[in-house]
Amino acid sequence: QVQLVESGGGSVQAGGSLRLSCTASGRTFGSYAMGWFRQAPGKEREFVVAISWSGIITYVSDTVKGRFTISRDNAKNTMYLRMNNLKPEDTAVYYCAAGFSGGRTQNEYAYWGQGTQVTVSS
Repeated sequence: QVQLVESGGGSVQAGGSLRLSCTASGRTFGSYAMGWFRQAPGKEREFVVAISWSGIITYVSDTVKGRFTISRDNAKNTMYLRMNNLKPEDTAVYYCAAGFSGGRTQNEYAYWGQGTQVTVSS
């Protein structure tokens, strides 16, 4: 069992930056691939970025490519999402997720955090 807690959300103006963190409980964090998804009001939850258990392989959606960077520190049981040049359309609740396969689809992830709100104003 893995419990995930997101932090670092908030409100910023367009062009600003935020860093989200996802901290996991348990001693098996390094065994899981991790991902970030987001859900905007009135929309379905969508894939943002993912990272393999080793941190070597990453997947990035086209909508955030070049602006968002995922990383992880297995020694700290923590994953990060650095978001630069934020746009109003990035406004959403951001969720971190853990799974053994860790791809671009939600059903590849078994564990989910509660989410953290990111609001970008124009």
